[in-house]
Amino acid sequence: MFKQILSKLPRKSSKNSESRDGSHTMYSNPPNTSRSSDFGTSKSGNLVTSFPAGNPVSDVGKSYGNKNVRGANLKPNGFVLSSSYEALPGFRDVPNSEKQSLFIKKLNLCCVVFDFTDPTKHLKEKEIKRQTLLELVDYVTSANGKFTETVMQEIAKMVSTNLFRSFTPQPRENKLVEGFDLEEDEPSMDPAWPHLQLVYEFLLRFVASPETDAKLAKRYVDHSFILKLLDLFDSEDPREREYLKTILHRVYGKFMVHRPFIRKAINNIFYRFIFETEKHNGISELLEILGSIINGFALPLKEEHKLFLVRALIPLHKPKCLAMYHQQLSYSIIQFVEKDCKLADTVIRGLLKYWPITNSSKEVLFLSELEEVLEATQPSEFQRCMVPLFRQIAHCLNSSHFQVAERALFLWNNDHIENLIRQNRKVILPIIFPALEKNARNHWNQAVHSLTLNVHKIFQDLDPELYKECLLQFEEDESKEEEVKARRNATWRRLEEIAAKKAASNEPVLVFGKAPPRSS
Repeated sequence: MFKQILSKLPRKSSKNSESRDGSHTMYSNPPNTSRSSDFGTSKSGNLVTSFPAGNPVSDVGKSYGNKNVRGANLKPNGFVLSSSYEALPGFRDVPNSEKQSLFIKKLNLCCVVFDFTDPTKHLKEKEIKRQTLLELVDYVTSANGKFTETVMQEIAKMVSTNLFRSFTPQPRENKLVEGFDLEEDEPSMDPAWPHLQLVYEFLLRFVASPETDAKLAKRYVDHSFILKLLDLFDSEDPREREYLKTILHRVYGKFMVHRPFIRKAINNIFYRFIFETEKHNGISELLEILGSIINGFALPLKEEHKLFLVRALIPLHKPKCLAMYHQQLSYSIIQFVEKDCKLADTVIRGLLKYWPITNSSKEVLFLSELEEVLEATQPSEFQRCMVPLFRQIAHCLNSSHFQVAERALFLWNNDHIENLIRQNRKVILPIIFPALEKNARNHWNQAVHSLTLNVHKIFQDLDPELYKECLLQFEEDESKEEEVKARRNATWRRLEEIAAKKAASNEPVLVFGKAPPRSS
């Protein structure tokens, strides 16, 4: 009877039982990634059990069979704490034959993810992990032998556990959508950065290491891994995005088999950003990577690359927050024009398609990019698009926003663009002359007025006869416009007089014209 009662009482787990098992089950709330299931069981058969996604974030994350993490106690609120998290010996303290085994143990030790929202908790354990990560970085940097498949699997497991996580969406104000200058705002910094930075540094050193065999590593740095890496570009921490930019560029360079997939995945991020959300923190970093990739494209350009320009890069001018990434976007587009001058017409017509109507600051950005594109444009391509282009420039010249008008007039300061205009002045001057003349007569800004007179003088000295013809045509059109305006005003006055007479005599006013069709 007493034996039955005693047998039901809970027993304390002894160190001997742990050493006999050679493993330890650690409960945690895993990162919200599909890849976490891939690394659920280590090679030694150590089981990792997780709570449903609805549980709170645990203070301590995964532990993959690490003997130095002992005595886990499950709390009622779903948090997991370790009663002992001990540092392992240094690599210098063990013989060379045991270094790889120690390396794997240290990787497993670093699979425990701590909660940094409370800076007062687990200070000792956090420092142990930080020191261990530093040792891992040094080990990978000074490695003098090829990494084995087992080591690569453990590396992928540790990196995935620490980095791949879901971001809690922060409330975004209207100024983000409107694309105003956000540099004055304090960027959001991840409190876990002391550990995250070392994991990123470790991954960077691993990818860049000559001891990493790309043919073997591609099994673990696979499509799923790359997609999770790309998801992290939406982090609000600029330090994290900077590391990701460098790492993804190294991955693109080392794993040639993944290059088409990486380009396609970035395309999909752009499509979602342009046509669905218009919200993403890492567009500028992704474009910076692409600028380097485009620079390395072989000639002649593949049709796939041209489609990428038309379907992804040019539509990136559409979102309101263009200012956040315009510099990188402009550089990528210029790379295409410099590699294939025939794309200049495509790019210019694309800019005209997405030209802003009411956003003056965005219009200034378009004009700046247009100048760079025109600088790389050949005369034959310029002639194909100059009519719609200078119709738009004429609108900019007449803009009441002085920065827009001023930026459009600055195009004449570029020697290459001025030569293109000179060669095609017989087509261009009649298009822009009315805008120039209106500016010269009554633009409110003195700088715009002065620049307009300079452009006037260029055309007048270059081709006096053409200038005179355009002036006469403008005066003729202006007189016709005055006549039309006078007739319109006379018609309205006559209607007002008729209406006033009818109102005085209480007679109905008949409106002659085609009656609207009756609705059945």
